Amino acid sequence: MLSASVEPGSNLDFMSSVYRVVLSSPVIPDVIIDYDMARRTFSIVQQEEVLGAPSNARSRSSGYELDTLQHRGIEKDAKDKNVELERWKDFSSTYCCERKEVISHDGIQVPLTILYSPKAWKSSQSPGILHGYGAYGEVLDKSWRADRLSLLDRGWVIAFADVRGGGGDDHSWHKTGNGLFKQNSIHDFVSCGKYLIDEGYVQRDQLSAIGVSAGCLLIGAALNMYPNLFRAAILKVPFLDILNSLLDPSLPLTMLDYEEFGNPGIKSEFECISSYCPYKNIRPRGCHPSVLVTASFNDSRVGVWEAAKWVAKVRDSACSSCSRSVILKTNMSRGHFGEGGRYIQCEELAYDYAFLVKAMGVDMN
Repeated sequence: MLSASVEPGSNLDFMSSVYRVVLSSPVIPDVIIDYDMARRTFSIVQQEEVLGAPSNARSRSSGYELDTLQHRGIEKDAKDKNVELERWKDFSSTYCCERKEVISHDGIQVPLTILYSPKAWKSSQSPGILHGYGAYGEVLDKSWRADRLSLLDRGWVIAFADVRGGGGDDHSWHKTGNGLFKQNSIHDFVSCGKYLIDEGYVQRDQLSAIGVSAGCLLIGAALNMYPNLFRAAILKVPFLDILNSLLDPSLPLTMLDYEEFGNPGIKSEFECISSYCPYKNIRPRGCHPSVLVTASFNDSRVGVWEAAKWVAKVRDSACSSCSRSVILKTNMSRGHFGEGGRYIQCEELAYDYAFLVKAMGVDMN
């Protein structure tokens, strides 16, 4: 099943009959499309070029793929012309993109998007990465990224768990995963991880997790609850000490986060936050997965100290062999959203991949 998103593009002329959108999916490089609402035809403005991409990428016809033209009474010659001229490339013949519904702890079905290469993937023998966020009603980004191809071509599985607390079909998906119901999002994420292993997508001891900002709250809590489920994790600008941060109203986002996570000044909400807070619930004298924590010194949204104190406590609490596998990398110049520039982003991504390869013990040859 092909999972795709259609987002509004740059539409500066309100009087124009042409509406611009950006089509993207894990297997479709971003395509900018103009839709003429008067003629009901599509035209492709640009598609991202992918260097070193598989040679068997399919050319898709926009008139065929977005097959609404015939039902809207388009004249046959206009439709045929649109089909003939407007084509995009996708890689669905090279990489599988599947959407599954995973049953969570309370019977709710959680969307899970799974991306892999049928040629390189081996059932129950492949390493995997599970992405999660689950906060502020934000939909997890599953758009095209060319850097994933190097992992996919080596048999890795990349999955995206759209847990409660993030964006869904309606507002209730967010509301049933925040505040007093935050643990639902954590259980959703764990259920998706178990599904990948139980269904043979990922080898049992080869699952990793990646979270960013508030998504690290999700990952950190899951690591505490089910440390044996994950082999490694990457936490970027992580929100890990939620209890102490929300008790400090002088921090810039504390008051806004009361609506999302709860107010610890209220006893019931304090107890709820305390039950899953990643920093507070680190297990003493237990084994811990390998973790790469990246923080930014000038981060005004999540204090750099949250990453530093979490790493220090894990190193102090975990067994001696595990404590050496928890790494803190702090950028002394950037903020919450990182630095721009293609080469800086490539360097950061290469570091992340190198960590995962080493932590998972995977042979990349």
